[in-house]
Amino acid sequence: MQKNRHIHFIGICGVAMGSLALAFKRAGFKVTGSDVGFYPPMSNYLKSEGIEYYPGWHPDKMTEGSTPDLVVVGNVAGSTNPEWLYVQKHHLSYYSYPEIVAEFFVKEKSIVCAGTYGKTTTSALLSFVLTEAGLNPSYMFGGLTSNDFPSAKITDSNISILEGDEYKSARWDNGAKFFHYSPTHLLLTAIEWDHADIYPTIEEYYAAFDKLTYNLPKNSLIVLSDNVKNIKPAESTKTITYGKTANTTYQYSDIKQTPRGIELTINYQENKYQLTSVLLGEHQAENICGVFAMAHNLGVEPENIIKAIAAFPGLKRRLEKRGEIDTTPIYDDIAHSPAKAASALKSLRAAYPNAHITAIFEPNTGNRAKESTPAYDNAFANADTVIIPRLTNIKTNNEMAELPLEGNELTEIISRTHKNTKYISDDAELVNLIKQKTQPDNVIVFLGSHGFRGMIEEIISPRQQSPL
Repeated sequence: MQKNRHIHFIGICGVAMGSLALAFKRAGFKVTGSDVGFYPPMSNYLKSEGIEYYPGWHPDKMTEGSTPDLVVVGNVAGSTNPEWLYVQKHHLSYYSYPEIVAEFFVKEKSIVCAGTYGKTTTSALLSFVLTEAGLNPSYMFGGLTSNDFPSAKITDSNISILEGDEYKSARWDNGAKFFHYSPTHLLLTAIEWDHADIYPTIEEYYAAFDKLTYNLPKNSLIVLSDNVKNIKPAESTKTITYGKTANTTYQYSDIKQTPRGIELTINYQENKYQLTSVLLGEHQAENICGVFAMAHNLGVEPENIIKAIAAFPGLKRRLEKRGEIDTTPIYDDIAHSPAKAASALKSLRAAYPNAHITAIFEPNTGNRAKESTPAYDNAFANADTVIIPRLTNIKTNNEMAELPLEGNELTEIISRTHKNTKYISDDAELVNLIKQKTQPDNVIVFLGSHGFRGMIEEIISPRQQSPL
């Protein structure tokens, strides 16, 4: 890899793009970036690594000192973005996010973790396990750990681990990101219709995963959750299964859940393995089992897998406990779809069986499409109160036939199966209401992908200010 080159990121402060920028900086590249907003923790990480970035889109700043050798164009860059226009006019080399990952991260043994949910946790946990085992993989996952384990790393080994997102690759490429990663090993966690803005029908959504699994190379390995139905890998692919059902290759059982994490047993052939983790929720037992199965089939000894899983600190915004006010825990989760919200709430209900759970929910754009409304039926069964805040205005995909649902419309849809649902468009009013609910036997959880405009920080620390 030729280092000391200048790489510029248009949209550097997203978790995935920022993590890539940090990995390239540590690999010896000169890294610069631009974005419309800079917020912790990513802004702090970029600053601590000495990465130069600036607000807004300014070709003169992008080329100050040296013209970039490579430009990574994030989806935040619209067709009129000045830096994107400059890149095209001056014929600079540019990549989408998955293209740059494919170019610099994918190795001979390419392990991809994919699925509607669980892909970030499994790719992060597997990266940690294989790193602890001394295999030194290159890896990339779209989250931040609760310690200093980086979200992306470029190494000289022949192993890579990548989070395989099914969302579109770039504004000029509607194909799924995971098609760029040439997997030889696939961990497939779940398939439930999502991203209706890209996949208007469930058939189109499944077709992307069908293509991924069927086109695996000969003698590749797929570790398949028993949650996945109607997917048929090619006959030349070795398939092992994992899950809760008795006929899986790796079966998990005996789950114990508390607010401190989970305990479980993994059964493989005649062996029983006892595991503990700080991760919260039965769905994390599923993720742990899948990672155990993949790592074991990559040659890592069970005792080393168990030790690494116990040491893994967890991910930010995956049922992350952000604080506690008057004994009321405040959780934050990136659950931006009804299926993900239902899973997070089920986990909280298991950990806090007698609590009054209040969920503040903001879906992503795809789950504000009218086609996604059936998925909301009973999705909030494990919440006592549901609050829809003012929804962030996001540019919609050009192929969306209608504008996304607004907050009042979404509230009406959820109210059909969950009566105690309310729409609060004013952030200050919402914050004040939540503060009133911080009392014994209550749990507050924020579910959504957009950060809630500092509301969580205001609740847990009123004097905390977001840096510019």
